[in-house]
Amino acid sequence: MVTNNKLAVVSIINGIATDARVLKTCNVLIDLGYTVVVIDRNLKTNLTLNSPKIKVKSMTFIFNKGILFYLSFQIKLFFKLLFLSPTILVSNDLDTLLPNYLISKLKKIPLVYDSHELFTEVPELNKSKLKKKIWENLEAFLIPRLNNLITVNESIATIFLKKYNKKFSVVRNIPDFIEPINYKSKKELGLPDDKYIVLLQGAGINMDRGAEELIESFKYLDDNFLLLIIGSGDVWNNLIELTKKLNLSKKVFFINKLPKNELLNYTANATIGVSIDKTTNLNYYNSLPNKIFDYAYAKLPILASDLPEITAIVTKYDIGKIINSHEPQNIANAIKEMTYSPKYINWKQNCVNLSNENNWKIECEILKKIIENSAN
Repeated sequence: MVTNNKLAVVSIINGIATDARVLKTCNVLIDLGYTVVVIDRNLKTNLTLNSPKIKVKSMTFIFNKGILFYLSFQIKLFFKLLFLSPTILVSNDLDTLLPNYLISKLKKIPLVYDSHELFTEVPELNKSKLKKKIWENLEAFLIPRLNNLITVNESIATIFLKKYNKKFSVVRNIPDFIEPINYKSKKELGLPDDKYIVLLQGAGINMDRGAEELIESFKYLDDNFLLLIIGSGDVWNNLIELTKKLNLSKKVFFINKLPKNELLNYTANATIGVSIDKTTNLNYYNSLPNKIFDYAYAKLPILASDLPEITAIVTKYDIGKIINSHEPQNIANAIKEMTYSPKYINWKQNCVNLSNENNWKIECEILKKIIENSAN
């Protein structure tokens, strides 16, 4: 059993090493004097967390998807929390909330809930009315009973306010701004030196993220262009198969998810950063992925779909192009237009303005106040 005068226990359903938002939360807790324990899930795809200040307790399951997994996860997380002695709990997303809520009531300790998305609106739940109803009922039961609530943008906060009359503080999913360093060259990364590189990165490349249409768009681009997809997700293997089916294996490359410091080398060498989630569900429609900021920090012009939070950023700072159609030919045309645009250099320069005004050093002060207030 881990004990400490100020012990924060952070729960997450996936691996901690590649969840930048949760890692930043942990570092804020450390800055506030907490010892941090993270409870996550042991997956074969997990990367090792190299942080001596964060103790990780990974849970292993026989089932890793479906009802049996979620049921066993709730039970196992409850007992993991029960045998710790935290002074504050941090629950990330609805799938970790019930055990945290029960323990917070049982032990009379504060709970901070961080909703990274509109969980009940993810496309995976839209396929099953029963599963969606279960999660909706759970959310409707729990959120009105909570006080320390956080989410990732104003659009989602407004939705929660209307649904539950509960105010969520907004802590945007903004990465740390890392000053440009001597990144590896294309040659050092094994990338062709003479290609325009279109980059899609993300640990959640799932259905309706536009990845299929992006791959297909490369049928309409000449050999000067290369698509690089870095990360993981539910459709990862399907994307690899689609690439083979379309005979695009020489133009579309895949790299499994990387630690942030390694990923930055590829981001810095790209020509265009892509974020083209579809408007098929409220969760994606109201999202503001942290890769938008990762791209901008690397001075990488952005090609994005017309989602309100993303469009507001891209247009305010004039850092790229918004598309209104996921037709592969349309995506290909947009890629060519951006690459050869006389505005390209201006887009890169404008990324600096975004970096100066939007970074974790500024955003984390909001989170610090929430944590401090919850502990009082």
